[in-house]
Amino acid sequence: MELQEKTPVHVFTGVDKDVFLRDIYPQRRPAVLRGVSLGPCLEKWTVEYLAQKGGDKEVKIHVSTVPQMDFLHKNFVYKTLTFNEFVKRASEKKHTDFFLCEDESYYLRSLGEDVRKEPADLNKQFPDLAKDFHIPEFFAPDQFFSSVFRISSCGLQLWTHYDVMDNLLAQVTGRRGWFSTAHRMHYTFTCDKSEVLDIDSPDLKRFPDFVKAKRYECVLEPGDLLFIPALWFHNTLALQFGVGVNVFWRHLPADSYDKKDPYGNKDPVAATRALQALERALHTLDELPADYRDFYGRRMIQRIQKRTYCDSLTNSTTQEGSDSTLPSGQFTKPG
Repeated sequence: MELQEKTPVHVFTGVDKDVFLRDIYPQRRPAVLRGVSLGPCLEKWTVEYLAQKGGDKEVKIHVSTVPQMDFLHKNFVYKTLTFNEFVKRASEKKHTDFFLCEDESYYLRSLGEDVRKEPADLNKQFPDLAKDFHIPEFFAPDQFFSSVFRISSCGLQLWTHYDVMDNLLAQVTGRRGWFSTAHRMHYTFTCDKSEVLDIDSPDLKRFPDFVKAKRYECVLEPGDLLFIPALWFHNTLALQFGVGVNVFWRHLPADSYDKKDPYGNKDPVAATRALQALERALHTLDELPADYRDFYGRRMIQRIQKRTYCDSLTNSTTQEGSDSTLPSGQFTKPG
């Protein structure tokens, strides 16, 4: 069985707020925005400069003996380092100082000061570095949710996941490969993370439907912005030591989101209630014999399809080669 055809993500140049909101945002597809001003960070953020400005602030990081980090099976450990030491190690291929092995991989996803209550904000956690980075003004200020520092070793590949908020990934230094499947292709995923880690050589016996998902790819160069719409599964690979900033914003009404979620990665409140109600309904069906569960389960599926499927999305999905069945995976929260 052949793998999916690789479709390049469309690249736009000369994008301002009006162009973004008129021509790109309504399409709800990933897009690379090239040439948008990100500030002096593109020239300034060398390893030495980052270490100097970040200083000895402690950061919590992921450390793994292998470059493919797997969230489902937790093949990494959490460690704490000063920011300057972390940047030094992450930029190296071999380490004289290490936790697990001399070629271990590092990954930072910055956190708020109070990790249980506050979202990450570059201006608060790294004010000296934040002065160098200009957040594109493509959304209203009151929609802003977080700005997340992401720094990774060369070769690091993150688990496949989706986000519930729209976001822009600014690639400041290094090159990064990015892969996505259309957000309606849920059937290769369990819970909120994908078990398909090696997207180029997946286990097609375990994940035969993976090849049906339309595959979008791009390589982000320093200075590129990537628009990632909510609910699109994606996976990233650091082709070099790289520094990026993710900017998330609330594109749904503010009360749609869980107010106690500092990561911004919980399902919308209404979706959480619906999934909980579904679990209760399924437990109720367990009271019936198998043939009745099958019959009424199929009726439930038909009702869900009739009530929730959007014609425009269904038509697009059909054109992209998906089947019309409901996803087999179960979901809790996004990545």
